[in-house]
Amino acid sequence: MKNQLIAIMNISMAMCIVGSSIVAGKLIVQSFPVFLASELRFLVATIILVPILLIVEGIPSLRKKDYFFLFLQALSGVFLFNVFMLYGLTQTTATEASLITSTIPACTGLLSYFLLKEKLTKNILVGIILATIGTLTINVPGIFGLSNTYYLSLVGNSLVFGAVICEALFMILGKFASQHVSALAISTIVSCFGSILFLPFALYESRQFAFEKVSFAEWGLIMYFGIVVTVIAFILMQLGLAKVSANMAGILTGFLPISSIALSSLVLGEAISSVQLVGCIFILFALFYLSRRPAFK
Repeated sequence: MKNQLIAIMNISMAMCIVGSSIVAGKLIVQSFPVFLASELRFLVATIILVPILLIVEGIPSLRKKDYFFLFLQALSGVFLFNVFMLYGLTQTTATEASLITSTIPACTGLLSYFLLKEKLTKNILVGIILATIGTLTINVPGIFGLSNTYYLSLVGNSLVFGAVICEALFMILGKFASQHVSALAISTIVSCFGSILFLPFALYESRQFAFEKVSFAEWGLIMYFGIVVTVIAFILMQLGLAKVSANMAGILTGFLPISSIALSSLVLGEAISSVQLVGCIFILFALFYLSRRPAFK
């Protein structure tokens, strides 16, 4: 039970970090083009992770099937997630993006049912329902026209929802990979694949990019993405996925919108309504309920 609670904490912390990346992403797209920013992020992560993996575990012995799942994980949760999210953030607010990411629990629950054949037990269903109620409540201000940014960009919000689907796929594929590959190896190989996928587009964008005009703070955002959002969050996520079901991991993604909404208010000064706070409470209640019920591997 202790190991399972640690797994819950690992995924929860990872989701809080990913939530912070929405705010950081909103800032970073003001300074860097999307593909270049992503390439720099995963290049930093790769430079850090490869030596650590070689020292701690050596060269991992993986099956072709494992590499296939890791590539799909990188394609969905690294490449497509970042493209959709960062381009979406250029056309919508961080708060709106946060609200949309609150649909991840329901998406993950449904995908894990169809792809992993995980049973939708009573506690899982209750958790998904509570998280969905929280999601709908959080979005009430926009639905009834109380939010000035709700209709800011249909395209931007659609791109963010595409990122939601990619994040759900990332966790499900990570569940497959974690059965045979260590968390450190998964994080390292996925980061390497991410660097390769972004490289050609980043090289094209870098041709006309003025690197000399980038401030110290803006480079700091790149380092934050590379070290904290990629290295630390990836490892925490994979450690957790090895111990809990994909359904449970999906519910724990409820921490992502809560973290990003809070930071959107604190860092970016974006307004949070009392109705949205009620929605966050529903999501927290879903997490509390599931933490007391058997929803583990």
